[in-house]
Amino acid sequence: MADKARAKRLADLIREVVAEKLHRDIKDPRLGTRVTITDTRVTGDLREATVFYTVYGDEADREEVAAGLRSAKGVLRSAVGAAAGVKHTPSLEFVPDALPETTRNLDDLFVRARERDEQVRRASAGAEYAAGADPYVKDDEDAGDAGDAGDDEEGEAADRAGGAVAAPDGTLGDAADED
Repeated sequence: MADKARAKRLADLIREVVAEKLHRDIKDPRLGTRVTITDTRVTGDLREATVFYTVYGDEADREEVAAGLRSAKGVLRSAVGAAAGVKHTPSLEFVPDALPETTRNLDDLFVRARERDEQVRRASAGAEYAAGADPYVKDDEDAGDAGDAGDDEEGEAADRAGGAVAAPDGTLGDAADED
């Protein structure tokens, strides 16, 4: 097995050679400038290379480019072998890149999310909070009652503790002693 750096260098070389040959030397009208080489990956043993490409156009253009790449595979492999100078020239497999389709799907999802956000904005225009603007801020009336409630809570805590209440010095005393 070759090291990863060597496989990466060979993949980069294959990408450059194939792109250059497609745009300058191969006169197939099916290819032309409609095809773009996006990525190349080489197996660890340097025997097979996968070349990813995109096509500018519709589905019919994609099919024409795929047929053109299949017919030019031998010429492209020979060019890679001459440029790479390796003992065994990797076989080439051309795969359409899924990036443009994924991008279109993401764009559609973003548009739908924006539409839903706009629907929520329209529905919430003029709506009020159920508990008021800030439910954690007490009104003036509630603030006056809060002091009385604190005394009741201490008494209830003493009853639950069996009448024992903590004295200021940290000892436990009887609730009856405090009154």
